[in-house]
Amino acid sequence: MKSFLFALILLAGSMFAAEEVKDFGRDRLNNSPRHGEWIDIKSGQRTIKAFVVYPERKDKAPAVLVVTEIFGLTDWVRSLCDELAENGVIAIAPDLHGQKFEDLDAARKATSELPKEQVKAALDATADYALTKIPSCNGSLAVCGFCWGGGVTFAYANENPKLKAAYSFYGTAPDEPSKVANIPCPVYGFYAENDERVDATIPKAGELMKAAGKKYEPVIYKGAGHGFMRSGEPANPAVREADKKARDEAWARWKNLLKQL
Repeated sequence: MKSFLFALILLAGSMFAAEEVKDFGRDRLNNSPRHGEWIDIKSGQRTIKAFVVYPERKDKAPAVLVVTEIFGLTDWVRSLCDELAENGVIAIAPDLHGQKFEDLDAARKATSELPKEQVKAALDATADYALTKIPSCNGSLAVCGFCWGGGVTFAYANENPKLKAAYSFYGTAPDEPSKVANIPCPVYGFYAENDERVDATIPKAGELMKAAGKKYEPVIYKGAGHGFMRSGEPANPAVREADKKARDEAWARWKNLLKQL
C-alpha cells in the first residue's frame, strides 16, 4: 500500500513539474471568411513552412511578419494572423521551431537551442517572400512578435532596412548602441505592468534609441501580466480579466498603427 501511495505522489509530482500550455484559436480559423494557407519558403539549404492569411480588400496591402512565442506556430498565433488580416494586412508567420510545444520546459529548451543565424535567415527569407512572391503585397513590410518573439522583433528591426514598423510585445529590449544603430523604422512596445523582468530593459533601450535618433514608443498596460495578448484572449479557457482589458487596449492602439503602414 505504501509503495502504491508513493507511486501516486511521484505521478502527481511529475504532472505538476511539466507545465502545460494549452493551445486554442482553432474555432476562429475554422470560421474565418479570409483565405489562409501554408506555404514553403526556401531559407538557405533549408525549407521552412509559413502560414499566411490575406485580408479582404480590393487593393494591395502591407505585409506583417509575425514572430511566434517560444511555443512555436500554434493555433493561437495563426488565429492572431487571421485577426491581423481582418484589420487589412497580409500576415505571414514562419515556423521557426519546426514544431509546437505544450510542455513549457520543452519549449524553453528548444528555443534556447535555436541558432540566431538560423532564425535571422528564416526571417529574411520570409520577408523577401512577402515582398517579392506575394503579388497582393504593396511593398510595405512590418514585423511583430510576442514574448521571445517580441525580443526577436526588436533585434530584427536592427537587421532589416526594409522594415516600415516594428511591434514588440513584452519582449526584452536592446542594451547596447550597436543593437539599435541600424533600425530604419519606429519601434512600438507593448508591455505589461506586472512584468519587471522585461520592463527593466525599457529605460536603457529608450536612452539608446533617443541617442541614435530613433523612434521608440513603449506603452505599459496597467494590471497586465506577461503574455497578456494570449492570456487575455477571449477564446482562452483560462482568460484573465486584467489581461483581457490590456489586450483590448493594445489592439485598439495596434489597429491605428497598422493603418499608418
